[in-house]
Amino acid sequence: SEKEGLTPCYYSDEAQTSVYRSGRVNVSNSMVKWSANGFRLPTEAEWEKAARGGVEETRFPGTNTISHSLANYLSSNNFDYDTNPTDGYHPAYANGPAPYTSPVGSFAANGYGLFDMAGNAYELCWDWYASDYYQRIPTDDPRGPASGSSRIVRGGSWSSSAFLCRVACRGSTSPHSSYDNVGFRPVRGK
Repeated sequence: SEKEGLTPCYYSDEAQTSVYRSGRVNVSNSMVKWSANGFRLPTEAEWEKAARGGVEETRFPGTNTISHSLANYLSSNNFDYDTNPTDGYHPAYANGPAPYTSPVGSFAANGYGLFDMAGNAYELCWDWYASDYYQRIPTDDPRGPASGSSRIVRGGSWSSSAFLCRVACRGSTSPHSSYDNVGFRPVRGK
């Protein structure tokens, strides 16, 4: 954010006086300047709205079925909405050692012009994971629990089944771990 001349979103204190630049700081919701125009992780709600691309009530971005022509994922005949004719990794990308990721833009964009919102790499979201969060959330632009030990990941990956690539599917991971199937897509504030 600072490199681009934008106001940073993350701070290492609740007074938001010290910009978070490095190290292991357990940044809480109160340490985020939500009104800043800098880059940050999307909230889970923002990610889902972006993934849907303006189309509601579909299982995947813009459609109710998935196949290798639409996404890079691990196909299987276990789900009737997985219409790929063969099971396994996407053959165009499983041609060497894992990870079997695909270049951005390998599949059609959704209604908002965003690529690869299903499959390829899980996308880390801002929200801390809580299994009961959706039973008690605010209805307008929720930002997740105040704290936790795992952050939400969405979208599935190259090693995920169709079930895990659904727009509504939620997963979680430790923010201090690294995996070959997890990435992030920053958003920019207004």
